[in-house]
Amino acid sequence: MKPLNLLKYFNRHPGISALTNSIATKDGHLHLQGLIGSSSSLVAASVFKQAVKQQHLIILPDKEQAAYFYNDLENLFGETETDYNKKRILFYPTSYKRPYEPENPDRAYQLSRTEVLKRTISGDRKTLVVSYPEALAEKVITKQYLSKNTMKLKVGEEVSLDFVGDLLAEFDFESVDFVAEPGQFAIRGGIVDVFSFSNDHPYRIEFFGDKVESIRSFDPASQLSVQSMNRISLLPNVQDRHIEENRVNFLQYLPQKTILWLQDILFSADRIDAEFEKAITTFEKLEDDESQIKPRELFIHGKDFLGLLAGFKTIEFGNQNFFAEAVKIKFNQQPQPAFNKNFDLLINDLVRRSTEGYTNFILSDSAKQTERLYTIFEDIQSEQPEAGKAHFTPLTLSLSAGFIDNDLKLLCYTDHQIFDRYYRFHLREGFGRKESLTIQELYDLTTGDYVTHIDHGVGKFDGLQIIDNNGKKQEAIRLVYKNNDLLYVSIHSLHRISKYVGKEGTPPALNKLGSNAWQNLKNKTKKRVKDIARDLIKLYAERKAAKGFSFMPDTYLQNELEASFIYEDTPDQLKATMDVKKDMEATFPMDRLVCGDVGFGKTEVAMRAAFKTVNDSKQVAVLVPTTILALQHYKTFSDRLKDFPVSIDYINRFKSAKQQKETLVKLKEGNLDILIGTHRLLSKDIEFKNLGLFVVDEEQKF
Repeated sequence: MKPLNLLKYFNRHPGISALTNSIATKDGHLHLQGLIGSSSSLVAASVFKQAVKQQHLIILPDKEQAAYFYNDLENLFGETETDYNKKRILFYPTSYKRPYEPENPDRAYQLSRTEVLKRTISGDRKTLVVSYPEALAEKVITKQYLSKNTMKLKVGEEVSLDFVGDLLAEFDFESVDFVAEPGQFAIRGGIVDVFSFSNDHPYRIEFFGDKVESIRSFDPASQLSVQSMNRISLLPNVQDRHIEENRVNFLQYLPQKTILWLQDILFSADRIDAEFEKAITTFEKLEDDESQIKPRELFIHGKDFLGLLAGFKTIEFGNQNFFAEAVKIKFNQQPQPAFNKNFDLLINDLVRRSTEGYTNFILSDSAKQTERLYTIFEDIQSEQPEAGKAHFTPLTLSLSAGFIDNDLKLLCYTDHQIFDRYYRFHLREGFGRKESLTIQELYDLTTGDYVTHIDHGVGKFDGLQIIDNNGKKQEAIRLVYKNNDLLYVSIHSLHRISKYVGKEGTPPALNKLGSNAWQNLKNKTKKRVKDIARDLIKLYAERKAAKGFSFMPDTYLQNELEASFIYEDTPDQLKATMDVKKDMEATFPMDRLVCGDVGFGKTEVAMRAAFKTVNDSKQVAVLVPTTILALQHYKTFSDRLKDFPVSIDYINRFKSAKQQKETLVKLKEGNLDILIGTHRLLSKDIEFKNLGLFVVDEEQKF
C-alpha cells in the first residue's frame, strides 16, 4: 500500500469529516482531543490534501518535535526526494545554528527560511510549513523589502549582462571564480553562475548578446546540469541581521486565510520570551554601538505572538488549549504498546485485534525489515500453531510514532518501536563535500598547494588564469612544476587532477615537465601492482580450491538480532552484512575485509557474523590490538547479545592466571561461544573445540 492510500483510508475517519466541515463553515478556533503519536500528522496531511489552495502553518513546541512532524508529512506525501522548488511541505528553522549542532548549517537554515518567505508571498500554490518557537521568535524583513530585492529572470528576456552583475553585487552577492555556496556569483564570458538563497542548487544563465538564452540549475561539484527552467527568482541573504530595514513578525507574512495548527501555545510563547531574553543578554555588550541593530528589533515577545493568533483560524491539538471558546473534536486513540521485542506478545496482540475487526498496519522504512518480520512471525507460528496467525499489511513508510484508532478500528505500529530502535529525523543541515578535486575543492585550494596531474606528476597550484585558446577566452588552472615550468589545465579537465596525498610534514619533490621520471615511476608502480595482484590471485585460487564449512541460511534468531539493531542500517552496512553472510554460506573459506571509519558500524557487521557462526554450533575468536579494546568489545558483544543464548568471555593480561585457566577450559570443552582477546589468543595453550570464524579488528596495528 502506498502512503497516499493510507491517507485515503484515514479520510474515512468521522473526526476528519467533522474537522473539514468545521473548517469550511465556521470561523474561529478548533481543538482536537485524543490524538496520539503520528496520527496528528495524518490528520494534518488529510486536511491539507482535501483543502483548496490554502496556506497552513504548524507550530510544534520544539525543534525535535517539529522535525519529526515534518518528516512524517514528507513521507506521507512522498516528497523526500522531490525538487525543493516543487515541494509543498516546507520547514521553517532558525536562521542560525545552536552551539550544540554539528557542522555549520547556517547557510542551509537561511536557504530554508528564505524559500518559505518567497513561497508564502508568491501564493502560487498551497504549502504546509512546519516550525517551532525559536524560529518564530526571529523577526523577518518586510514583504516590500523582499519584493524589492528579488531579481526575476526568464528565458527570452532582454537584459544586459553588466546590469545583472551590478545588481547581484548590489544585493551583496560575492564575486568568485566558481560558485560553491549560497550568496556567490561568477561571470565567465556570456555565462552567469549564481547561487541564490532560495534554491538547493546554483543557476547557470547563458546569454546570447543581451538575451537570456537558457537557464538551468547545476551541481557545483560535478558541474552537471540538474534541471532546465524557464524562469527563476534570485534572492540575497534576507536573513542578515545587519540589514537596516523594518522587520515584522513572521505571522504577519501569512495570508489571513492561513490555518494555524498549534500544540501547547502557552509553552511556545514562553519559549519565544526565553529566546528574546537570551538575545538581550547576548547582544548586551553591543548596546552602546549605534551601528548595530538592537535585539528588540530582531526578536518578538511571546505576548506579540499570542496577540496575532486571534486573527487566524486555529486548530489546536494536544492536552491543553489556549482558546476557551474552541470547538472540540474528539478522537478515540491509544498509543502503540511497548512490546520490548517480545514477539509472542506482538503476535497475540495482532491476532486479538484482527478478531475484533481492526485493520493492522506495520510501518517500516525498508522492505528488508518487513521481510525480517515475516520470517520471525513464520518461525514462531510454526512452533506455536495454537497462537493463531497474525494478520497485518506491511507498509514501506516511516512515521515517528505508532497509534491505535478505536473509531476507525485502525492499528498503525512502527517497526522501530517494536524493535526498540533509535529513530532519527532528517533535515537539510548543510552542504556535503566530496573527496575528489571538484569545483568546491578547487575553490578552496590556495596558491602553493600541491596537486598531482595524471600525465605530468606533482606540481604546485598557482591560481586561475584566463587564457586565449584559438581566439576564445577560457579559464584555466595554472600549475607550476620544477624549474618554474608552467602548465595550464582547462577547468573541463578537472578529472585529471587530484590533491596530493603523501606523508604528513614531508613536502614532495616537484616533477619536471617533459622528462620521463613521472612516466617511469608510474610504470614501476604498475609493475609492483601487477606482482601483488599475481600473488593475490594465486593465494585466492588456492583458497577457492580448499574445502570450507558452509553455514546454514539465516534462522529466526538471526533475523531477530538484525531487526533489533537500534539504528537504521546504512546501505553500505547492509551490503557488507549480506556479502559476509553470502561468503559464510559458500563452500570455500571466507577471507573478507570490511573497511569503514570510526562509528560507521563495522562492529555490528562482525557481531552479526559471529552470531551466525554460533547459531551453527561453532566458536568465534575476535582478535584486537589492545587490552582496552578487548574489554570494550566484550561489553559491546555482551550488551548486544544479552537476549540470546550466547556465552561470551575475554582474555588479556589483566586477568589472573586462575581466571584465564577457567576460560581456556570452557573454550576447549565447547562451553564458550565467543572469545575476545589480544595477541594472547595466538598462544599455544589456546585450544578451540570447533572454531568457525576468526575476526581480526584493526589489522593494520598488528
